[in-house]
Amino acid sequence: MTNENLLLTALPRELYKRIENKMEQVELSYGEILNRPGELIEEVYFPLTCLISVTITMMDGSTVEAGVVGSREMVGINAFMGGQETTQTQYIVQVPGKAVKMKAHLLLHEFDTNKSLRDVMLKYTQAYIAQISQNVACNRTHTIEKRMARWLLESSDRLYSDELILSHEFLSHMLGVRRSGITETAHILEKKGLIECSRKKIKTINRQGLEEASCECYGVIKEEYNRLLSFNLT
Repeated sequence: MTNENLLLTALPRELYKRIENKMEQVELSYGEILNRPGELIEEVYFPLTCLISVTITMMDGSTVEAGVVGSREMVGINAFMGGQETTQTQYIVQVPGKAVKMKAHLLLHEFDTNKSLRDVMLKYTQAYIAQISQNVACNRTHTIEKRMARWLLESSDRLYSDELILSHEFLSHMLGVRRSGITETAHILEKKGLIECSRKKIKTINRQGLEEASCECYGVIKEEYNRLLSFNLT
């Protein structure tokens, strides 16, 4: 099995080999919903080449994107955090691709009985909380241009690709701005020679320049993942 999920690579090699036969590699399709609010988490996912949107459902039925999960994260954290329901969160595939799937009860058993796996998952939880906290500060204080540059960099990192198949509508949800604002900002970054845009595709052509255009949050989160999980993200 191709192992491109950084959480899995953070596990001790002998532990990974022992639990590998409990995992299954699957193809996830665009728009596929992995968990709905209130559903019991029966399976967890470790993305390899896909991108999954985490949404929050409000009381009036509207949804807001709270974050994304890619190759350095997992879907189904509730399964080992004391509750096996998704509560208000929903996970929907935004960029199709491969993932590793595992029964939630098997992961919970390993979490309860194996200190090495438990340590990795708890450190990941800490890193993910740090990411969410940084997102709140970022959305309150930084410009759309800086936030979009950061989001493109983080998505590129998670997908191992400088070409992202993303709609402006999806980006507008992720950044919490109108679609017209995304289009305008994309044109600004394109005029600076940092990206190229076409229909539902954005390609980074000057990564160093995009990092310079991004806010500090990109580096802060990368350093936190490195510190906690020794990912050596570059």
